[in-house]
Order: sequence, then C-alpha cells, then structure tokens
Amino acid sequence: MSRTALRICPLCEATCGLTLTVEGSRVTGARGDRDDVFSQGFICPKGASFGAVDGDPDRLTGPLVRKDGVLREATWEEAFDAVAAGIRSVVERYGPHSVGIVLGNPNVHTMAGGLYPPLLIGALGTHSLFTASTVDQMPKHVSSGLLFGDANAIPVPDLDRTDHLLLIGANPLESNGSLCTAPDFPGRLKALKARGGTLTVIDPRRTRTARLADRHIAVRPGTDALLLAAMASVLFEEGLVRTGELTPHLEGVGELQEAVRDFTPDAVADACDVDADTIRTLARELAAAPTAAVYGRIGSCTVAHGTLASWLVDVLNILTGNLDRPGGALFPQAATDRTPRPAGPGHGFQLARWHSRVSQYPEAKGELPISALAEEIDTPTEQGEPVRALVAIAANPVLSTPDGDRLDKALDSLDFMVSVDPYLNETSRHATVVLPPPPPSQSPHHDFAFNTLAVRNQVRYTRAAVPLEPGRMAETEIMARLVLAASGMHGADPAAVDQLVLDQTLGKAVKEPHSPVHGRDPRELQTQLSGDSGPERRLDMMLRLGPYGDGFGARPDGMSLDKLLAHPHGIDLGPLRPRLPQPLKTRSGKVELLPRPIADDLPRLRQALRRRPDDGLVLVGRRHLRSNNSWMHNVPALTGGSNRCTLHIHPDDAERLGVRDGADVRLKGTGGEVTAPAEVTEAVRPGVVSLPHGWGHDRPGTRLSHARKEPGANVNQLLDGSLLDPLSGNAVLNGFPVQLTPVT
Repeated sequence: MSRTALRICPLCEATCGLTLTVEGSRVTGARGDRDDVFSQGFICPKGASFGAVDGDPDRLTGPLVRKDGVLREATWEEAFDAVAAGIRSVVERYGPHSVGIVLGNPNVHTMAGGLYPPLLIGALGTHSLFTASTVDQMPKHVSSGLLFGDANAIPVPDLDRTDHLLLIGANPLESNGSLCTAPDFPGRLKALKARGGTLTVIDPRRTRTARLADRHIAVRPGTDALLLAAMASVLFEEGLVRTGELTPHLEGVGELQEAVRDFTPDAVADACDVDADTIRTLARELAAAPTAAVYGRIGSCTVAHGTLASWLVDVLNILTGNLDRPGGALFPQAATDRTPRPAGPGHGFQLARWHSRVSQYPEAKGELPISALAEEIDTPTEQGEPVRALVAIAANPVLSTPDGDRLDKALDSLDFMVSVDPYLNETSRHATVVLPPPPPSQSPHHDFAFNTLAVRNQVRYTRAAVPLEPGRMAETEIMARLVLAASGMHGADPAAVDQLVLDQTLGKAVKEPHSPVHGRDPRELQTQLSGDSGPERRLDMMLRLGPYGDGFGARPDGMSLDKLLAHPHGIDLGPLRPRLPQPLKTRSGKVELLPRPIADDLPRLRQALRRRPDDGLVLVGRRHLRSNNSWMHNVPALTGGSNRCTLHIHPDDAERLGVRDGADVRLKGTGGEVTAPAEVTEAVRPGVVSLPHGWGHDRPGTRLSHARKEPGANVNQLLDGSLLDPLSGNAVLNGFPVQLTPVT
C-alpha cells in the first residue's frame, strides 16, 4: 500500500519541495510539490532521484569501529565509548587545538548540521576548524564581513523583479544557484528575459547559462576582479554613480573612487582579454538599467583575488544604487534569524584573530584554510602540537581539497579519527569510528542556512517521511552524543544538549531590551514550547523569537512551530524588502566601502595589471546538474550522459597539441598529475581547459560500488595547496596553469 509524504529536497541549495511516494519504509518515487510556496512544483534530476539516493545499498546501516586495524560493525554504545576515549585522551595530553574539526558541504543541508556543530566547536574549544567554505564561498563571507560588519549578511539578487542581471563566474542552470537560494533558477532567468530584462554572463566557458544570455563575455580566468574594478572606474569617470537612498548609509565613497582610479578599461583590457569598449558598455548598461543586480559565484570566488572580486560585486550594486532596493540585491530575512536588534554601530568583523601553526595562515570567520589541513597534521613545529585527532562531519576532503594524496597519507598518521558519514568514502575509510546518519527520508528538515540566502522570504518544515528504522540513530542524536563525548560528558542524556541551548537562549533573551520576551520568566516560556523532540523545541523557540515570531504570545498572529505544521507546504512571507541600516554591524554603523584589509590587498591586484599571460593552458572547474561535489557519483541514475569526468578543450588547442576527441590526456600541475579523456568543444575559450570537481573514486577501502566503476580523475590533485586568496584563505581552484600531453 503506497502513500505520499512531503519532503524538502536536501540535495542542493534550491531547497525544492517534493512529494514522495512511499511503499512501506521505501521511497519509490519523487515529484515536485506543486503547492510548495517557494518551488511551486519545480524539480531537477537530483530531486527526481531522491528515492535512489535515499535507498542506496552502499549506505552504512550501523556504526563501524576499527579493531586490529579493520573497521568492524559495532553497537552505538561501543562506538560512542570509543569516541569519548579517543577524543578526550588527545585533548588531555596535547590540548584542545590538537583536535581538528572538518565540516563538509552536506552539513548545511540537514537540521543536525545547522544545530550542533557550533556546540561541538565550543565544547572542544579548538581553533583547528576547517570547512568546505575555504574551497568555495569564504571570499564572499569575508567581503560581506568587511563591508557590512557581518560575514553572513550576504545580499542576493532580486531575481523576480530585476531588469538587468549580470552574472560573473556563476552557472545556475547547472548549479541551481549558490549563495542565492532560488528554486527553478532557469525559469526565473527566462522570466527575466520574457519581461524585457537583460541577462549578461561573464564566464570563460560558454555554459548553459551563458547560452541563455543576451551577452556573454568570455573573460580570461582569474581576472574577474580586474574587470569589475574597471567597471567601477567607469562609473566614477563618467559620472554614473547614483547611490540615491543608500548615501546616508555609506562611508568611504571618495576613498573608493581613488582606489579604483588606476583600473581603467584600457589598463585591464589585455589582462582580461576583454575589449575596453566592451567593459565601458557593461558599466553603462548596468548604470542605465531601471533596476539591476550583479551576482558572482564560485568561479569568481575560487581565484587568486576572490575576496576583491566578491567585494567589487557589492561595490557595483552600491554605486548604481541597487543595493537594498527591490529589483537589486537585498538582504533576506529568515524566520529563524535572531530577534532583530536596533540599528546602530556593532562590533565589526575581524580577521587574523589566530593563525595556522605551520604556514601562519590567518583565520577567517573562525576557520583556517582547509588546504592547510594536511600540513597541520603531518608537519611538526615548535609552535604547538600537530592535529592528532580529527572529527570529520559529512566531509570528504581527500577529494574536495588540494593534494588529496598528501592528505590521504596524513589521515593515516592520526591518533584518532571519527567520521559522521553515511558512506565509507575516500576520507571516512581512515576513521577509527564511523557514525552513519539515517537516509534523508528518515530525518526532519528545515533550511536554517539557505533561508538566509533565499530570493523570497518563506519558511517550511517537513517531518520525517519514513519512521526511523530499528538500529538507526537520528542524526540529531548522533550529533548531540558527539558533543557530550567531546566535552567530557559521555553517558549523559543527549536531550541535555538541547535543554542547555534552550536554557541559555531564553535566559539571555529575557534580559535583552529589544527582545519580545524581555522581562519574562524563561521557565514559563519553556512550558509553551511545542515539538516532539529537543530539535523541534529548539526550532519552535527560534521561530517564536525570530523576526516573524509570535514572541511567545506577544504577537498572536506570529510564527511558531504549531503554525508551521498547520501549513505543510510552507508559509510565504513575501518578497525581499529593504532592510538597511538594521543588518549593519560595522563599528561605524555604515557600509564601509573601503575597509583597511581590502585597501591593503589592492596593490596585489595592481601587480596583476603588469603581468602578461603566456601561451600555456589554465584550468577551470565545472559543475554538473546531476551531481553536487562528490556526493552523488554512487547513484546510477545521476551518472553517465553529460555527467562525466572529461576534460573540455577548445578545438584550436586540441589541434595544436595533437589531442583527439575521446582520447586520454595527461594533465600536470604543482600537486601532481591526472589522466582524463578529452572532449573537444567550443564551450571553453582557447587557452582554457575544464575538468569537473568531485571525482577520483579509485582509492582502495571504500564502499562505493557504482562510483568505482567510473572513478574519474581528481582535479584537486593538480594543486599542492599553496595557492590561496590571502584575505580569505580560499583555495585557488580556477585559472591555474597546467601542462597537457596526449597519452600515447
């Protein structure tokens, strides 16, 4: 007997609503939920394959513990006994910083990943935190922190109302959007064009998104910041700056004008390989549009000047008056955001509060560059102990970070490692203990992170579509027990972790004058909370204290868990709206247009003006619609076809180098070499080759039976980890030189 159940898709940032078909405890089908307030029935191939992802037979069903060098099945009690003993012995002997934490991308796609990692980091007190952010979006966090005082205050393009959208380094027709949560991104771009708007795409590849554009600029990889700086220079030079209602909230306009003066279109044209008149046209069109938004993504983040490029994206939105206005770029307001505080100066954003032990890389947003993880493990110094234990949560850095071979060896040298992962993959195979969460159908879902990046304010929550199977442990309980084990409280009731958060949060809220519960009794407030579990009670508390909340009865029409459960397809909270100056947390209380770290990094960008590219090849990555990093290569329905690990090369370069379509080629970089089949195509510009990210499933000891059949090549092995954006610590994954030879 089949039934249907609702579920928010956790497989990419679009967060589409799904209607699942369930037979017994097995998901047999998935389609778009037409009544979902946000996605309105849209679904992509990943969502359509939810059942196959959920029911992958290679998923681990219980914990593994290493005994006599071999990972063997164990009970949950045995697993957490081993975790507590392993972590605490390292902390007590070598100190808290000798325990590293690695958080992978899938963390932000689960409720557990949104609720518990901060508690784990606090329990350990470690500075050795590494996440996927530093091979992805950290430049945007840093630029937002410096501009707005809050690293999580990221403006998103108002896709549904803008007249002019300029995308740089973004391919949302394949990625479904990133740092911009938008179900049916392709449909929204087509709607933009249908209403007479303009789409401009700047990308060295002629992507599916570029093919849809009115104008495609095939910029030279890695020169995004130069091009954007030149556009800003034109706005000043030609008197096109129109800050309008933003003006009272801005600091440093004159200093910014002086800072970009040297980056004229003529000065940057050769480096970018974009005609100076074209650059002027881009700036003029942006300024002339009734409304406009500039949006940059991973292609402009994972380059040598990623933070400067991310900063300049917002600078252009500001100079054209398009920040914080409908049709421009606005700050979303999630239902679980903290109670909005009154506008005014804040503490600001700081970089380099501590440094990595070996290369002295500065922290950013509390994180060290994940490219430095291997050396933090395998390199002794006089400045503290190496990382001797590792907690890896939904992370596969052996494939996702530079020089996986070195990290592979380093992980084998650890005293202890615990991995929270449903698979025995290239990283978790090194663990002492593996703690597998249940399939997504057996977990509730709310998007804490992605709703802060959504192109429309809304709130949705789905309970587990399928009951937790016997022998499984909820991911929230796994994480709560991990917090207890790390903090020396192993054996305590895991519900105590959630209760502690409730006590602390409500205890603080009643003391804050701007809080809706100021002056009330926190114990009485807790009696009003709904929810079948600690995580649900925490969600209810966040909703009630949030910007749309009922304030525990103070606003009867406001948000609560009960209200959300009564609306299973979600609640629409309306289009994005202007919010300045409330989101600003800078010390000045204004948008600080030329922060000191940015100004200090501009000379490095000026040096790039004097460099002349050679005739060699540079490599860029690419994304496939049917995969998300290394997650889904073990699902037959999502591999094959266009989702293959091939090297894109332009016909001119192929002819010059003697490369035949389909023939293997060898690529060499500073970190090593890989082999991949060539795909000759005009989708890349001459001088550029492209290899997708997340492949390389050929290491022994994994349980990825389908992925091993066509393992592909690990593009990150071409890098040795030394190329970083200095402000953010983000790895340079695009625009680096490679040598190519045919395999004979």
